[in-house]
Amino acid sequence: MRPHFVLSLALLIGAAGGLEAPPLRLGTRGSPLALAQAYMTRDLLMSQFPEELGAEGAIELCIMKTQGDMILDKALSEIGGKGLFTKELDVALLGDQVDICVHSMKDVPTWLPAKTVLPSMLEREDTRDVFISPKASSLSELPDGSVIGSASLRRQAQILAKNPTLECVNFRGNVQTRLRKLDEGVVDATLLAYAGLKRMDMEDEATQIIEWDEILPAVAQGAIGLQCRDDDERSLRYIDKLNHKATFDAVACERAFLAALDGNCKTPIAGQATIQDGQIFFRGLVAKPDGSEIYRVERTGPLADAVKIGNDAGEQVKADAGIEFFEWLQAQEPKLAVAQ
Repeated sequence: MRPHFVLSLALLIGAAGGLEAPPLRLGTRGSPLALAQAYMTRDLLMSQFPEELGAEGAIELCIMKTQGDMILDKALSEIGGKGLFTKELDVALLGDQVDICVHSMKDVPTWLPAKTVLPSMLEREDTRDVFISPKASSLSELPDGSVIGSASLRRQAQILAKNPTLECVNFRGNVQTRLRKLDEGVVDATLLAYAGLKRMDMEDEATQIIEWDEILPAVAQGAIGLQCRDDDERSLRYIDKLNHKATFDAVACERAFLAALDGNCKTPIAGQATIQDGQIFFRGLVAKPDGSEIYRVERTGPLADAVKIGNDAGEQVKADAGIEFFEWLQAQEPKLAVAQ
């Protein structure tokens, strides 16, 4: 039998249902939080498509280590920013090593590689930050001169705006590593995303849940996005079923704000959108890393204009702060001291 005839016969059998579909490959980082989010995605896919994806082995997790996971002694602002958590997953997706990438949306740059799309987001978790400390019951009660571990210039700027005597030091690694360092007394306190703690059933670790008026969360915080190749009809069909439209619209508004500001990890930017009665409510800010200047914006409008609202808010902040402010930010080398 000739090889091309064997191939044709195999294709005919497969089309008739005689061959099983290959496993659906989910690409994910290997941190405990990333794995929790990947398993959540897997379980949702299994429940939505029990006949196709419910069997053991129908979904395969492909775990990857990114540059952002490996370089922990420097702040993200020093080593290239958010793309460090997605580049390896992008390469695997374009190389057909995975079918779907599971992302924490606040780690995803506002641009996507050509031939990929991010059309689906799971229902968002609580977006607030939490304060964790064995020495104080709230951020405002920390004694002057206390040391806070955080890899986020956004958090640093808002913390120092409230109390410039506090010291922020680079504090990276997974949640468990940061909590261990806190227990060892490396720092006096830290701030983490409440969503991550909740997804790992660790919300009891929070000392205080911080409201938006005190610390405005990061753009897209608490949201999980699903990315695939733009011509992969099988994956597109699966992840479309998981899309939570309210989350998708709110995050689209926030990411439009970030894109308008050309935001990166050298620029302290925060932005959050909520949806109520067909209206979208947006709050955003941009600041100097030391908290000495903060520009805030609020916008409200119809949900259909979510992206426009985010973009307009970004343009307003740019006008309020002035071009010199952003030129100054980009010229800086913002560095956080390293927690030992």
